[in-house]
Amino acid sequence: MKLKLTLLLLSLFSLSMYSQRIVETIKSKKVNASREIQIILPRGYEEKKDQKFPLLVVLDADYLMAPTASNIRYAVNFDEYLDFVIVGINQAVNNDRALDSEFEYNGVPSVNGGAFYEFLTMEVVPYIESKYRVQPFRAILGHGVTAAFINAFLYKDNPYFNAYISMSPILANNMETIVADRLQAAEKPIFYYLSYSDGDITEDKANIVKLNENINAINNKNVFYKFEYFPRGGHYSYVLQAIPSALNFIFKDYRRIDLDEYHNKLLVLENNQTQYLLDKYTDIANNFNFIPTIRLNDFEATEAAILKKENYDELKALAKVAEKHYPRTMLGSYYLALYEEKTENWAAAEKAYLKAFTMEPIGKLSKNLMVENSEAAKANIPEKVRKSKRTKKGKEQSDEE
Repeated sequence: MKLKLTLLLLSLFSLSMYSQRIVETIKSKKVNASREIQIILPRGYEEKKDQKFPLLVVLDADYLMAPTASNIRYAVNFDEYLDFVIVGINQAVNNDRALDSEFEYNGVPSVNGGAFYEFLTMEVVPYIESKYRVQPFRAILGHGVTAAFINAFLYKDNPYFNAYISMSPILANNMETIVADRLQAAEKPIFYYLSYSDGDITEDKANIVKLNENINAINNKNVFYKFEYFPRGGHYSYVLQAIPSALNFIFKDYRRIDLDEYHNKLLVLENNQTQYLLDKYTDIANNFNFIPTIRLNDFEATEAAILKKENYDELKALAKVAEKHYPRTMLGSYYLALYEEKTENWAAAEKAYLKAFTMEPIGKLSKNLMVENSEAAKANIPEKVRKSKRTKKGKEQSDEE
């Protein structure tokens, strides 16, 4: 009763945090029945008309939608996850859950399981992708029998989903071998999270442990894998811990550069700090199938590392990247001006700061700051250079007259 009350409170809290929640009924030809789905759109979806979002399919949405949605919304507020279009499949009525997740003895979906597979891949996902702005990164989440069922989407040569969250799967026969084999064959990035708890059935735990051993034995750079055991968790209660852990694992390298990454990865580099930044976002693009804009926070972290290492030539490379990602702002011109300042080319620094002044402010960079920096650079110009510039300017004016 306490668990049900907790999930109910989570549901009311999490669903209220989203701008839109839609409940629809799909008349499915594949499962020959009407099925209810929940759709949650990211906050500000209507205003972000040029933005596309990854898709997350939540099985057992009757009780998993609430904790999943609340965790995503909380982390998105701090830019730790990508926001999702979330589609939940309600499965608690008419024995839907058991029928949807049926497998044959050889470890492949049964007639019922195959119908549900096609319901998702040929009806639900295409419908969502036709109606909403969805980018080509798909994730799926399940628990118990539905956690085992999501493995079926790995069976084809081109897996249907990019990320899998499998909590306490009740594995079909030979699945602990099939899944590892399919992950070994993956030719594109796949995130796979597997967990179980002390409250699971002994036989199920043994199969999960064997699956973990098999996955750990594979060698494929395209597979990102995390396994967790929750020793004090119940079969249902521990999912409240597993869901955020799984999402943190998937988005570990997506997050902005924090103090740990700054000190242990960026600052240890003697040079090529800008290339580190570019490589980080290339990995994000490859893993999540979209072209990201480099965060201002990550420009600032890279700038700080360059200055700390006194590797000032890197500022010119950083300026080019800034001009590409924030072309109308003063960020690129600022880095060029900072390069001239740090190399004590004061006249060029003054000119570059004045150029930055004519562009749009961004983050900590303001027009007032550009004026102050320009005047400071000017004050450092040797008197003979300034006198030479005044003489040259006076001569040019005399010639014009």
